[in-house]
Amino acid sequence: MRFEGKSIIVTGAASGIGLATARKFAAEGARLVLGDRNEEGVAAAARDLGGDAIAMPLDVADEQSCQALVERAVAAHGGLDVLCNIAGILDFGCMADLDKSRWDRTIAVNLTGVYLMSRLAMPHLLKTKGNIVNMASAAGLVGVPFNSAYVAAKHGVVGLTKALALEFSKQGIRINCICPTGVNTPMIAGAPPENIDWELVMRAVPWLDGGENCDPEDIADAVAFLASREARRITGVAFPVDGGQTAA
Repeated sequence: MRFEGKSIIVTGAASGIGLATARKFAAEGARLVLGDRNEEGVAAAARDLGGDAIAMPLDVADEQSCQALVERAVAAHGGLDVLCNIAGILDFGCMADLDKSRWDRTIAVNLTGVYLMSRLAMPHLLKTKGNIVNMASAAGLVGVPFNSAYVAAKHGVVGLTKALALEFSKQGIRINCICPTGVNTPMIAGAPPENIDWELVMRAVPWLDGGENCDPEDIADAVAFLASREARRITGVAFPVDGGQTAA
């Protein structure tokens, strides 16, 4: 019960890593506000968790939507202790096919959303000496071909995490990110475009070539560790959970 009574926001909580993280925190006593653009899915997640879990529709690329979620968490639970920025999208494809609207949306959800939620939550986290856990990716540490917008965004999440960890270190706020390899979630379930060089992708992402993906619960365990007092001396890290993908 490491999080008993703690007020925690989890974005992207309707499925995948976000849902597994919400379940992990709920099992350890947290008071949750869950956000996702999948309104029905996040409402179902809150019902399944029971207790006082609150679900809200959320577009992390929209500042007003982010503000509403933070305000709801603070109003409902009297403050905020942990922010988990997990919402994300994936967009495989050739650069030639990546028009500006796709680029903008990928950057907005994966990077700008982390900035918005962090900035809006920070005044409340300062009051509780809370912390932030961001979801980056192994693609935030190394290149992955045919995934340029996602790779750029996740490298940005790693950089933003490190910059903010230093900026707020003297104020008692910890900020870390996790860099998973492939995870068995709906985000990677779709078939890749036919016109990409899949053999080249395999060299960068060996887990795709018959390897074993992580389960969402593997990543949720890492989120909970970094959010807990057990990690009280850890800040500014990009924590790989990647089966060695980025070790070479």
